[in-house]
Formats: sequence, structure tokens, C-alpha cells
Amino acid sequence: MLSLELKEQNDLSLRCVAGRAGLSREITVPDLNRPGLALAGFYDSFAWERLQIFGRGESAYINKIEADGVDEPIYAKLFSYQIPCCIFTNNIQPTAHFAAAADAAGCPVLITTLSSVEFSIRVIRILHDIFAPKIIMHGVLVEVFGIGILLLGESGVGKSETALALIERGHRLVADDVVEIRCLNGTLLMGQGTNKVIGHHMEIRGLGIINITHLFGVGAIRDKKQIQLVIQLEDWDPNKVYDRIGMDELTIDILGVKVPKLEIPVKPGRNIPIIIETAAMNERLKKMGYHSAREFNQNILRWLESESARAMYFSRDDY
Repeated sequence: MLSLELKEQNDLSLRCVAGRAGLSREITVPDLNRPGLALAGFYDSFAWERLQIFGRGESAYINKIEADGVDEPIYAKLFSYQIPCCIFTNNIQPTAHFAAAADAAGCPVLITTLSSVEFSIRVIRILHDIFAPKIIMHGVLVEVFGIGILLLGESGVGKSETALALIERGHRLVADDVVEIRCLNGTLLMGQGTNKVIGHHMEIRGLGIINITHLFGVGAIRDKKQIQLVIQLEDWDPNKVYDRIGMDELTIDILGVKVPKLEIPVKPGRNIPIIIETAAMNERLKKMGYHSAREFNQNILRWLESESARAMYFSRDDY
């Protein structure tokens, strides 16, 4: 998670040295390709739609074929494909013939100071984030005691007011009203606001739009957070049976990922922010392997099976 939150970890250190006219080419596949076989003349199953990575091996081969004087036909064939871009790692400069051929074809050539392995790790992380399936949900995303909590509920149930109370108690806002959720690696849900310009603003009925950053400081916000718990706020229904022990583990499916879900009824007199804080701490305990409801149930069973419990039961004079 730390690498996802530090922008420096995604710095690619790229600069364009040729083919600047093709920088608008679209990247459609979140994968990489090492074009060693293509340079050798084998183009069967050539993954031209991917980013083409030229490491030390590919660069050495380019220098060799140029020394042998067979560069032009190879470059012409290579750049006949609509390659998104060519990236030279390890701060290796492309040859003049290669750069000229890329310029003529309008294929951008980039250089990075990173090694091939490090660059591949970073760019794949970025591409998978960009191409990750996403969904827009109406709700409020907050971070409480390190747990990303998505508050859901009907309009007017008090989601924003609850989030405001949590912020006032020292927790952080990620997004209000509209939350963009991305599924990373098929197992992790990352939530953020849909617009960075108007993000971290909150609408409070009767008060209007407020800027959380200006009111509470930058410590009260964050750009994105993993969604680890979903809390459904709903008006108290006297005819509905709510979970009073915690053994009913509900989940909600978001983009194929199941997230723990709690249903919290709202009515006058209930301190919802404190309940949510307790839910966040309880969720942290669960992730550490401690389940309060299960332990309570086991303690009850042990008490019922104990000698004192049986003696108490059989010695009662109910008649």
C-alpha cells in the first residue's frame, strides 16, 4: 500500500529524444514487450501494440547490426507497425539511425535513467491503475483509524454530516457524494474523488458547500484510500431485526471483490460517528485475527459446558 501512496514510487524519469510528433499515440494495452526477436527479423506474434522496452541487450544488438551495415531494412520493418513508443532504459542513447527512422515514422522514442526491471515494475503499476475496471458510487469515503470506510445510504440519511463529525474527531476525508472505485489486481478496491479540482469539498444541507482542506487543514484529507469496510446507513425500521451480536458477517460485491458490510440504523439519540469509530477498530482487530463476536460465543459455550453451569442448572427448583 505504501508504494501506491507515494508518488515518487511512480516517477518514470522519462524524456523524449525523437519522434515527438507521435507523443499523442494512444496506449491501448497495459503490457510491455522486449522487441529482441523483432530486431532479429522475426515478427510472428509481434506485440506491437505494447510499449517497446529497449534494455542493454537490445541496444547492444542495434549497435552490432549498424556496425554490420544492415540497419535501414530492419528499422523500416519495425516502424511499419503503429508502435505506441520505444523506451530505452539505463539512460542509453539510441543511435542516430534509429532516432532518424523513428522521426520519419512518427514513433516517439523515450529515455529513462531507471533500469529495465525497475522501470517495468513502475510502468506496469501505473498502467494497471489506469486500465483497472472502475465504477462510480454515490457515497462518502473516509479513513477512520487507518481503515477505509465507504458510507452508503439514501440521500438525506446523514452521510456527509457523519463524515463531518468524523473529520472533526481527527479522521480524514477522501471523497464526498461521488466516489470513483478502481479494482487493482482483481483483489483490491481503491477509492478516490472523481475530480481533483473540486475534491475535498463537502455539501452540508442548510450550510452549503464547505472546503474541508481550508477548514481543517491538509491533515484532514487524502487523495485515495483502499476500501476495507462498507457501512450502510439507513433510517431505523422498527419491523426489521438488526444484528445485535455480530455473527452475521454481511458482504457487498464491488467489481467482483467482496467487502465486509455493516448495516447501521439511524435515529435520534444514536451517536453514529462513535459507532463507526468502534466498527473501524473492530475491523482492525478482525484483520489481526481477533473476532469479538466469535470469542463471546465460544465463552458462552464453554460456560454452558462447565461443571458449575451444569450444577446450577440441575439444582434449580423450578417447580
